[in-house]
Amino acid sequence: MIAVTRPGLLSTVQDLGRPGYAHLGVGRSGALDAPSAIRANRVVGNGDTAAVIETTLTGVTLHAEVATMAAVCGAPAPILVNGEAVPFDAPFDVPEGAIIDVGSATAGVRSYVAFAGGIAVGSVLGSRSTDTLSGIGPPPLRAGFVLPLGRATDQALEAYAQSAADSTRIGEDGAVLELRLRLGPRHDWLSVLGRDALVQEAFAVSVKSNRVGTRLTGPTLTRAITTELPSEGIVLGAVQLPADGQPLIFLADHPTTGGYPVIGVVDQADLATLAQSRPGTTVRFVPWS
Repeated sequence: MIAVTRPGLLSTVQDLGRPGYAHLGVGRSGALDAPSAIRANRVVGNGDTAAVIETTLTGVTLHAEVATMAAVCGAPAPILVNGEAVPFDAPFDVPEGAIIDVGSATAGVRSYVAFAGGIAVGSVLGSRSTDTLSGIGPPPLRAGFVLPLGRATDQALEAYAQSAADSTRIGEDGAVLELRLRLGPRHDWLSVLGRDALVQEAFAVSVKSNRVGTRLTGPTLTRAITTELPSEGIVLGAVQLPADGQPLIFLADHPTTGGYPVIGVVDQADLATLAQSRPGTTVRFVPWS
């Protein structure tokens, strides 16, 4: 068992999500930075689909009731085990009764804490992921929560030798994040000026972003069609244009339908870096097909 003593700003249990249930109104959820979650699992010998803890900015503090092995990947953060520093992005031993403190991220937003055997909370529709929009899955972590661990394997720690190119790129302060954008299906609802601004102007990540989506602030995108739109299906990475004219990019906890026009879809390969981008990060859309 792993007990939570300090949950941090928002820490949740995540795996690779539950895709395939949108027709039932159930979103996919899962780790926002899936490559980092996978890397953390591989470092401790887990399969890619094992559940991990996803932290947000301020880290988490845990009490290990059993001896185990752990790793923290994703957003870099200082890690202490019983007050002693241990390496980031590498396996470390956790003695029985130890206190594990994952500090605030020094860059990026979300760190992933993996334990050998994975977090073994009950699954819902084949996933242990917390969906913060629908409430499906385990609730966000709170002090006093106890998380069971699965059985560790003897699998080799192959990921420890992986190159840095396999990890999510976390931008430095002041860096510009370029997102590849496939226009449609409702980009014709934008005015000509709105379409030009979408791909020519810069936006910034808003403090109102969360696991549902990244809100952007910048030039107001005006619409050529202002009538109401019946609700349509929403996919991961969809760029929706709400009434205020500020784009919203949907992430893992997105709803399955929405009534505002979707003016484009961001390449899924860019979403992990977007999820690791702090408020104020400059974002530009690059047309892509």
